[in-house]
Amino acid sequence: MTVTLLTSQSAPTTTNADALVTGVFQGQDGPVLTGSTDDIDLMAALTALGATGKAEEITKIPTSGLAGGSARGVRGDGVPPGESTVVPPGQQRLAIPVIVTVGLGAEPGGPAERLAYLERLRRAAGAAARDLTAAAPAKAKRVAIALPAGEPDEAEAVALGALLGSYAFRRYRTSSGAPGDVELIVHTAHDDAVRRARVLADAMTLVRDLVNTSPADMVPADLAAVAEQAAAAHGLGVQVLDENELAKEGFGGILAVGMGSAHPPRLVRLEYTHPDAVRTVVFAGKGITFDSGGLSLKPPKAMETMKADMSGAAAVLAAVQAVAELGPVVNVVGYLSLAENMPGGGAQRPSDVITIYGGKTVEVLNTDAEGRLVLADALARSEADGPSLLVDVATLTGAQTVALGNRTAGVMASDDSLAAEIADAATRAGEAMWPMPLPEDLRKGLDSTVADLANVSGDRSGGMLVAGLFLREFVPAGVRWAHLDIAGPAYNDGGPYGYVAKGGTGAAVRTLVQIATDVAEGKLAGSPDDGK
Repeated sequence: MTVTLLTSQSAPTTTNADALVTGVFQGQDGPVLTGSTDDIDLMAALTALGATGKAEEITKIPTSGLAGGSARGVRGDGVPPGESTVVPPGQQRLAIPVIVTVGLGAEPGGPAERLAYLERLRRAAGAAARDLTAAAPAKAKRVAIALPAGEPDEAEAVALGALLGSYAFRRYRTSSGAPGDVELIVHTAHDDAVRRARVLADAMTLVRDLVNTSPADMVPADLAAVAEQAAAAHGLGVQVLDENELAKEGFGGILAVGMGSAHPPRLVRLEYTHPDAVRTVVFAGKGITFDSGGLSLKPPKAMETMKADMSGAAAVLAAVQAVAELGPVVNVVGYLSLAENMPGGGAQRPSDVITIYGGKTVEVLNTDAEGRLVLADALARSEADGPSLLVDVATLTGAQTVALGNRTAGVMASDDSLAAEIADAATRAGEAMWPMPLPEDLRKGLDSTVADLANVSGDRSGGMLVAGLFLREFVPAGVRWAHLDIAGPAYNDGGPYGYVAKGGTGAAVRTLVQIATDVAEGKLAGSPDDGK
């Protein structure tokens, strides 16, 4: 399935399309049209169908070839149609067979409500596109989208939501169930904003495809190969270390985690450089292509979504790809720490002591706390890159979902101000993240009697924060660092909503791109030696 994105400045009602999407606000006295289709009288049909304008509410109104209303309407939620007001004579005929109104919630207020409003636009566009195109077979091959897009940020939000809402993963479906190609036409004058949305959507789609792929088809070498292909396509530098090179250079964390698998681990280093850049951002992603828990075996139910345990590495790959297309004045290095955590005969054992890159030793008490081990190698290795800012991203702990739920990621950092800055960047990018502390009293739980530290604490309290404290031990001295725990947001195990499909979501990609952009523009402070 190919989704083509076009823009148009013509009147939406003159567009040759299978469906026209327009927005409806939720007013105190009923639905309020956005104004993009003022030449059509939709209010009678909306009133007859009980439309309210609440967020993501979809109402379908067949035009019967006439503007100004319809003979019948169809509710997207399956409510029986019912008769609507008769169309007055003399109206202009419409070529579009159906008008789809989607609820936008309350009308936007002041600047403080702007970001929330943009997210409602993204979700509205996504909900409409998903309803019209993502099903197999697609209900509409050509969709005109006339949601509010008069400002660049609105145009980007509408385009991104529509593209992501049209996503469908069909690799393992039979050809008879595959949806056809789709064209989306966004009515806006802001082509550059729509182009940026296309870049972000392509990156997030890459993550979704990688996460949704069967783990048998996405072992470490497979994901490394995808990274090499992306690097070649986008002019990135790339280096892939196999198990022999990892052993030679002392990447003990990645090697230890991969010991139990027939598929050996890999470390991928991607590099985007800009000739005028004076700052370098390093991203490091956890890439456990399947996590059985190792000898500390997970319960069977908990393994069902563990193909998603490489979401952090996939997000880093996609973000570096997007940065290369957008071209901010910053250098970006991305590390993908890839391993399969299996309980084979060669697997690491609880009580093993391993040596992380750089020499620090770790007593492994729980082999299911493996993500922090592969990330530790990458964090330590990043010192050679001289980063102004270091950010890791991982589906690291189940404790993250206990603390923040399935849609909000946790942000921990070397200082509280950076955690707040990263969370703010995420909010501006359209992702939900919340700054969390790293309490020093929890650090003693990682003390080991035989090594420099243990990989887990004996006290289960604050598991997300303890994992952050573990990672902090491997951050190069003087480097500002942030850790994003996306365990919940990376994979949607429930029903689809807005622009989010069931399965992989593409979480953190937009935030990483925003971080790189902010550093390029001097909005994110780096280390004390930043720019030297």
